[in-house]
Amino acid sequence: MKLSEIAAALGCRLEGDPGLEITGVSGMERAGPGQLTFLANPKYAPKVRQTRASAILIAKPVPSLACLVSVNPYLDFARALALFYQPPRPPPGIHPLASVAPTAEIGANCSIGPFAVVGERVRLGRNAVLHPHVVLYEGAEIGDDFLAHSHAVVREFCRVGHRVILQNGVVVGGDGFGFAKQADGAQFKIVQSGVTVIEDDVEIQALTSVDRATVGETRVRRGAKIDSLVQVGHACVVGEDNIICAQTGLAGSTVIERNVVLAGQVGSAGHLTIHEGAEVYAQSGIGGDVAAGARISGSPAFAANEWLRAITAFPRLPELLRTLRELKRKVEELESHVKPNAT
Repeated sequence: MKLSEIAAALGCRLEGDPGLEITGVSGMERAGPGQLTFLANPKYAPKVRQTRASAILIAKPVPSLACLVSVNPYLDFARALALFYQPPRPPPGIHPLASVAPTAEIGANCSIGPFAVVGERVRLGRNAVLHPHVVLYEGAEIGDDFLAHSHAVVREFCRVGHRVILQNGVVVGGDGFGFAKQADGAQFKIVQSGVTVIEDDVEIQALTSVDRATVGETRVRRGAKIDSLVQVGHACVVGEDNIICAQTGLAGSTVIERNVVLAGQVGSAGHLTIHEGAEVYAQSGIGGDVAAGARISGSPAFAANEWLRAITAFPRLPELLRTLRELKRKVEELESHVKPNAT
């Protein structure tokens, strides 16, 4: 593909040879001749001089390379990747080894792979792809352009919107973790009678669980992106365009408003609200509401700027303690000399 064609497809300004033939895209350190790379973070600018790539997506042009000048090089790099690679899509049709209930409604142009199971009264929209071993339980309702990889499950009566992607092993609508202790100490299982609702344009990565509610619903709102190995407890709300990174756990009835970022291994106690635009740093433990736009860290989590000062001081605590003891000793010695004179 010529560099000029890529520039036109991405809407970037081209500086350099428009006839350069580009065969693929790669990161700056791995890119070779014939490939397009990118620079998104200015701190990596010195590496531009060492790259062997033929062209670069960049915010400000450099003289040593053909450049596609972009206001968002990282985004345009992602778009360029899509020009060169699209995952294989199986052909439309129902594989003879699939099990599709006679009461299920299957939209046009769907592909249902071997050993996939579509239960009674399921409604599946157009252009869906169910890879092998996907299971849609009874009464599930799913929109158009659904993509479910092997071993993904949508449980009974749950609802999924348009353009949703479930990676391998995702469980939508598994039972919430609800038990009541009986007089003899045994745990009585509380029926999880609610559902899980996944809105449009959501992607959920591998081995993540989004539990159904005890009553009512668990909801993941439009555009949210949830990483692998995340646990979303019953009756939680994940807001629009949230980013939730791997190994995060949300206890029941956690509400996350829009544009929130939870970094890896964040833990949230239940029945709290993380307000719009908040950022929670990795391995933080959230025990109460988080204000809009706040950046918090630590366990228990508190303001990130204070946490940075605290964590900087932490390795020096033994030295500070020694200094404090020495000062205390000197003060006591001084006091012992001053008191007799004062009397």
